[in-house]
Amino acid sequence: MTSSLLFNITTFFYLMSMLAFFAFIATRVKALGVAGSAIALGGLVLQTIAIGLRWKESYALGVGHAPLSNLYESVVFFSWTIVLIYALLDLKYRYRVIGAFVMPFALMGMAWAQLGLHSGIEPLVPALQSNWLLYHVITCFLGYATFAVACGISVMYLIRENHERATSASDRSIVATFPSTRVLDDLNYKAIMIGFPLLTLGIVTGAAWANYAWGTYWSWDPKETWSLIVWFIYAAFLHARITRGWAGGRAAWLSIVGFVATIFCYLGVNLLLSGLHSYGG
Repeated sequence: MTSSLLFNITTFFYLMSMLAFFAFIATRVKALGVAGSAIALGGLVLQTIAIGLRWKESYALGVGHAPLSNLYESVVFFSWTIVLIYALLDLKYRYRVIGAFVMPFALMGMAWAQLGLHSGIEPLVPALQSNWLLYHVITCFLGYATFAVACGISVMYLIRENHERATSASDRSIVATFPSTRVLDDLNYKAIMIGFPLLTLGIVTGAAWANYAWGTYWSWDPKETWSLIVWFIYAAFLHARITRGWAGGRAAWLSIVGFVATIFCYLGVNLLLSGLHSYGG
């Protein structure tokens, strides 16, 4: 059994989980929601094993390092963190319909990694040969994952809010399976409250790593600049929420804008711009 095979199976699990969640929304059969969560959790376990196996395979090839060093490995890890955050949310709150708006992110990441990215295990470039790699990547991607979950919840909020304005309340409506707008708004806020400190840690560890690798803590590299932009967006979200009581639709839109900026920071900078982080592409 190879890591590549397990990653392919994981992708199939995430596809089936997403379809189960869609069916749950359409039919409101609770068993389908439970199945979606169970399949997602099974995929998470398989992906965890696959990541560990790929780590072992790198040592077998004589280049031993954590599987976080290139675009393929980072996309796979990003998908893993998204499902991990969703699984923790599901275990605590049991709002399984949220999976229909979160699992597509994980599925798209895994599908792109398996079908469109080079998956070879290669030696680390000199800049990556540091323990800071683990600290920086893990904190950043856990933050990114919470922002992905917050984005999915924000989309749900906007759909529910628009539905409530356009039609009278109906227990037969598909949107009636969504949590209330109050609950969705609160979950969006809580997710960003968790993700913001993680992103902050990611930036701090990245600065320490930059000083180790290049002799300077900050050089206004495109990745650093966009990381700061993302940080300011979510800082503005929390500031507006705490001091001015921003909630509801404005908070949902700002959460979505923040995640779009996050994706550009992660992928757009690596693929479209040059800089010290160009090896990530």
